[in-house]
Amino acid sequence: MSLFNLGKKKEEKSAPACSCGGVRPANEVSETANACCPQAECGICCVKVLGAGCKSCHQMFENAKEAVSAMGLSVEVEYVTDMEKIMEYGVMSMPALVVNEKVVSMGKVLKADDVERLLSNLVI
Repeated sequence: MSLFNLGKKKEEKSAPACSCGGVRPANEVSETANACCPQAECGICCVKVLGAGCKSCHQMFENAKEAVSAMGLSVEVEYVTDMEKIMEYGVMSMPALVVNEKVVSMGKVLKADDVERLLSNLVI
């Protein structure tokens, strides 16, 4: 019984997680080890900060933007507050930093230097 449409699952189309739209030829999959798409700049294509909107999460977002600009990358830092999307990453404590769709830090606010150090380890 579906009174008031309860019990029916909505079909959602997930948005592409990457700046390239998730469109990547199969023969290019193994070419870039650290990047999820060929448009990646220096091996980094997407940087996300996962947070609930609190002060420490906003601070982490600002530190990540500062680190990306200090490195001279033209990658946009995304701030994700949707709890469903956050749970897809398996993050239980926030803020969290996601680079190329992999969680690299969670549960603490990293300084801009720390974020820069993490990103420089991922640069090809």
